[in-house]
Amino acid sequence: MPRYEYRCAPCGSTFELNRPMAESSDPATCPDGHTDTVKLLSTVAVTGTAGAGPAPRSGGGGGGGCCGGGCCG
Repeated sequence: MPRYEYRCAPCGSTFELNRPMAESSDPATCPDGHTDTVKLLSTVAVTGTAGAGPAPRSGGGGGGGCCGGGCCG
């Protein structure tokens, strides 16, 4: 279930709630009971395999410099 972060306007605290995506925009009450809250824009965490080494080189193409055409003199 996704986790959403909210900020409370009256007390300034931030808090997180786990709720279904369909309920992400529903009103949220802070832990101190205030209802004047806004949902914060959160970043998405993407994880991968650590230490997998460098990315493989592509087979060809691109790269700047002289292309071997008429531009080289």
